[in-house]
Amino acid sequence: MIVLRLAKIALVAATAFFASLVAFGNITDYGSNFEFVKHVLDMDTIFPTSTIRYRALTSPWIHTLGYCLIIGAELLTALLCWAGVYALLTKLAAKASSFNRAKNWAIGGLTFGFLTWQVGFMSVGGEWFGMWMSTEWNGIESAFRFSTTIIAVLIFVALPDKEPEEAVR
Repeated sequence: MIVLRLAKIALVAATAFFASLVAFGNITDYGSNFEFVKHVLDMDTIFPTSTIRYRALTSPWIHTLGYCLIIGAELLTALLCWAGVYALLTKLAAKASSFNRAKNWAIGGLTFGFLTWQVGFMSVGGEWFGMWMSTEWNGIESAFRFSTTIIAVLIFVALPDKEPEEAVR
């Protein structure tokens, strides 16, 4: 079942790589993505007749804090997943119980990544700040793709590994 273990490690690594690239992009192209956060929090592109505009956060320091929290969540997702890759690689040929215990970092990173995009972007950004109403500053489709991919990897990785002789029976 080494192939199954390698597949799990590869998918965690792919997620770690993705989160790393997203964080890197947000850091190196800070201004473009900051504008996204600013418009979502300002709620300045939602339907003009919407009655939820009272939720808007228009203070520049809140925009900066929100964006830094997003980048921090992306970085934490990446770091936890990379730690998971390392932990799993060190137990690649170990007994199933050891390999299963080594999944903690990966499961933590995948869970945090799911929560980042599902709760942070889809729930808070999409629903609370009405991002779904914006034609220009709407990241719900992307967040859905990311969170769906991450939850699929999480489910696969969390499935308990068995000893090779148990798996054959």
